[in-house]
Amino acid sequence: MRVTVIGGSGHIGSYLVPRLVRAGHEVTNISRGTSTPYTDAPEWQQVHQVGADRQAEDQDGTFADRVAALKPDAVVDLVCFTLESATALVQRLRGEVGHLLHCGSVWRYGQSLKLPIREGSDSAAEPFGEYGVQKNRIALMLKEETARGGLATTSLHPGHIVGPGWQPVGPLGNLDPTVWQTISAGQPVHVPGSGTELMHHVHADDVAQAFEKALARREAAAGEDFNIVAPTALTVRGYVDIAAAWFGHAAVLEPVSWERFREDTSHEHADASWNHLYRSQCFSIEKAASVLGYAPRYEPEQAIFESIQWLVDHEQLHVARPLGVPAG
Repeated sequence: MRVTVIGGSGHIGSYLVPRLVRAGHEVTNISRGTSTPYTDAPEWQQVHQVGADRQAEDQDGTFADRVAALKPDAVVDLVCFTLESATALVQRLRGEVGHLLHCGSVWRYGQSLKLPIREGSDSAAEPFGEYGVQKNRIALMLKEETARGGLATTSLHPGHIVGPGWQPVGPLGNLDPTVWQTISAGQPVHVPGSGTELMHHVHADDVAQAFEKALARREAAAGEDFNIVAPTALTVRGYVDIAAAWFGHAAVLEPVSWERFREDTSHEHADASWNHLYRSQCFSIEKAASVLGYAPRYEPEQAIFESIQWLVDHEQLHVARPLGVPAG
C-alpha cells in the first residue's frame, strides 16, 4: 500500500516507518523536518520525505489537501491533538482514502474506577485536562464517522511511551531526571501519596507494532479503538524498588504529603506528578490482542531500563553508580 505517516520522525514513527518499509509498503513521512528519527534504520533511505508545518497549514486550511494530494491508500496520523484538526482531515479524506489510523492517548480516560480499564466500559471517570478531553473527543468522532458509513478509521491509545533517546516518565510520574541520581545514590525518594498509584508504560516499538497490525487488519480494526500498553503496569513503590535494584541496592522511600512535595519540586514537575498519579491507571490489552494480534515484547521495566541505559551511555543522564542488568 501507499502509506502516509504524519509525524513519522517522532517516538512512534521512528519504529513504525521502518516496519512499514520492511512490510513492503510505499511510505511517505510528513514532518516539520526539524528533528531526525530516534532510530537510524537503513529503511529510511526508501522513505519519501515531505516537509510541512501542520499547525500553520491547519490554520490556513491547506494541510488536509496536502495529505490527500499524496493519494495514499492509508494514513497514519501520529500528531493530531484537536478535534478541529482531526475533523478537517476526515472530511477531506472521506471517499478518497481506505483507512485513517489515529494516535490517541490513555489520557482519553480520567482517573481509574475499576482495574484494568477496558475500552467502552465504566472502568474510568470522564477525562479531564485539555489534552485528554481533546483525545477523547477525537476518538468518539472517529468511531461515529465509521459507524455511519464514512471513512474507515481506527484509534490506538498508547500509555506512557518509552524508548531510547528520550527521558521516560519516572517513578514520581514526571520527567525530572534528578530522581535517577537520587535512586542510584541510595538516597531517600520523597514519594507523594500512598505509593500504590499506577502508571502504565509502553515501548515505542510495541506501539509501532500495534499500528502495523491495525493497518494489516483493516476490516477488523475499522471503527474500533484500542488500549496499547505493556502487559503490566507499575506502582510508584514498585517502580522505585525495581530501579534501585539496577544500581545494586534496596530502595529508600520516604512518604511525604502533596503539600511538602510541591514545596520541594518545580511547578512543572509537581503538576506532571499529580496528573499521572491521580489518574492511577492500568489498562487491559485483551481487545488489542484478540482483534489485532497485538503482543507487546516489553514489560514496562525492560522498556524503561533500555531508555535509561541509552541516556547514561550518551551522557544525557548522570547517575551515581553504574547500571546493572534488569531482572527478567
